[in-house]
Amino acid sequence: MLGVLFSGGKDSVFTLYYYLEQGWDVKCLISLKSENNQSWMFHTPAIEMAELQSEAIGIPIILQETKGEKEKELIDLEKALKKAKAKYKITGVCVGALLSDYQQERVNRVCHALGLKCFAPLWHKKQEQLLSEIISLGFDVRIAGVASQGLGKDFLGKKINKKTFEQFLELNRKIGFHVGGEGGEYESLVVDGPIFKKKILLVKTKKIMVDEYSGTLQILKAELKKK
Repeated sequence: MLGVLFSGGKDSVFTLYYYLEQGWDVKCLISLKSENNQSWMFHTPAIEMAELQSEAIGIPIILQETKGEKEKELIDLEKALKKAKAKYKITGVCVGALLSDYQQERVNRVCHALGLKCFAPLWHKKQEQLLSEIISLGFDVRIAGVASQGLGKDFLGKKINKKTFEQFLELNRKIGFHVGGEGGEYESLVVDGPIFKKKILLVKTKKIMVDEYSGTLQILKAELKKK
């Protein structure tokens, strides 16, 4: 019985998809809502959408708030995992980590202390291969945050499709851009896909730019729609 550490971005959603496809019993999603948009551990853009995603997918969620202070946020992660273990009797936790040793090591440490197994099916998977697979499976992934040369206001809210993928590959060739966003180049939000029972419509959004290449998509109104 598993819990999935869930940010609502492409990697955590694909991790959930992977275990559901393998026939595992996923009992809950576990999300940390950080006050610090520079959190060392947790994805922050559009994290407020996690509850709506939970409803759209049909799996309950444990939502834990955290101030996002370095190392102290692990205490809040432990609280969330304790809640999931007590309420849903989970025996393991799945994470969508790709390359971050910092994140992976700390999640492992907290899980071990609680007697939970930790799984990271995407660990060191080729980013190009993973993103291509996510697109081909029909996931509707939107860009919720940007922080890289070559990206800008026009990319916020944009769907990651084959054309976007080619743009990412070109940026990779030019400036070493991480196609999967593992360098913080962009953040993502999944609004539909094969494991969604309902799709999410972004009814009203606002693009907030800090500078030419950095900004976030503020979601002012979103709703579920039958598929």
